[in-house]
Amino acid sequence: MYDITVIIPTFNEEANIRNIITEVDAVFKQNNINGEILVVDDNSPDGTILIVNEIKKKMVNVNIIVRPADHGLSQSVAEGFVRASSDILIVIDADLSHPPSLIPVMLSEILEGNDIVIGSRYMEGGGIRKWPIKRRIISLGATFLGRLLFPDISDPVSGFFAVRKSVIVNAPLKPRGYKILLEVLGKGIWEKDKEIPFEFVDREIGSSKLKLKTIIEYIKQVIDIALFSISHHDSAAWMEWKRVFKFGFVGISGILVNMGVLWYLTEFVGLYYLVSSLIAIELSILNNFIWNDLWTFKSDTSHKLSSRWHRLVSFHAVSVGGLIINMGILFLLTSVFGVYYLISNFIGILVGFGWNFLVNRRVTWTRM
Repeated sequence: MYDITVIIPTFNEEANIRNIITEVDAVFKQNNINGEILVVDDNSPDGTILIVNEIKKKMVNVNIIVRPADHGLSQSVAEGFVRASSDILIVIDADLSHPPSLIPVMLSEILEGNDIVIGSRYMEGGGIRKWPIKRRIISLGATFLGRLLFPDISDPVSGFFAVRKSVIVNAPLKPRGYKILLEVLGKGIWEKDKEIPFEFVDREIGSSKLKLKTIIEYIKQVIDIALFSISHHDSAAWMEWKRVFKFGFVGISGILVNMGVLWYLTEFVGLYYLVSSLIAIELSILNNFIWNDLWTFKSDTSHKLSSRWHRLVSFHAVSVGGLIINMGILFLLTSVFGVYYLISNFIGILVGFGWNFLVNRRVTWTRM
């Protein structure tokens, strides 16, 4: 039984495979890790399989699986999950774009109680080198979609991660494309995750396998995980949907507070309606903040007095931004494009709601 299994998915990697195996094994020896190196190959027509089999004769901890059908990086990794000879799994690219030197760090974080450890390109200390602007834009777009499901994770589509086998052993994974981590996060059973920064280095040898089909598959994957979460309430994605529903419910209560206070102060107290409106808006913001802080995002806050004041200021600023967005859309659609004002206002409310939730989720109530 090995301490860890490092899974290396390959296809036509004869120029890189010897180097990555050598470097991973060197990290094992330097850190006294009893590790398995598992190459999962999509029946490469080049010399990849031949090289691995040659290495395997000299290194007993190297194994290879050759997949004659159903090719794909995610499918290869998923088969590696099943065939690995340890309970801790690390996925790494064959082209040396991921640093093997971080393997001991990932292992340590798993042993300290984390279920998933992710190498992040987008947290402080991480980065990307030698990527053309087109790939950067595609990557940022994919990351944005992934963070809609997992906003606490800065790089939910990373290809460099460690995971306990127990997280995915009974998970109904549908591996496709290149984003197997998103599938693990969406359908695996896990509680604690940890991100560590790393600098992604684009491949020096070989060619990228990114295609339009891959982008389409990824969009389908995001939709599939979102639908999966609706019927599987123990999933991490469902916890985020619950926050969205709670945030919306609190927003409705804020509207009732706003309308009630405006009516009462104007009709019974006799205040000028614009003064009443300002008071009503402030009270509705305070209502929304209190309920969101104590209910919607309860598990994400420490409830220290100082931090709560900080969150209150942040919530106010975001709410003002949402109000400006709402009014701007109302004016633009109605005055410029001639859209019926109630429809314009409804669209503005929806966009403003999206702004309020996403920004508050990542700024006001973030754990990062």
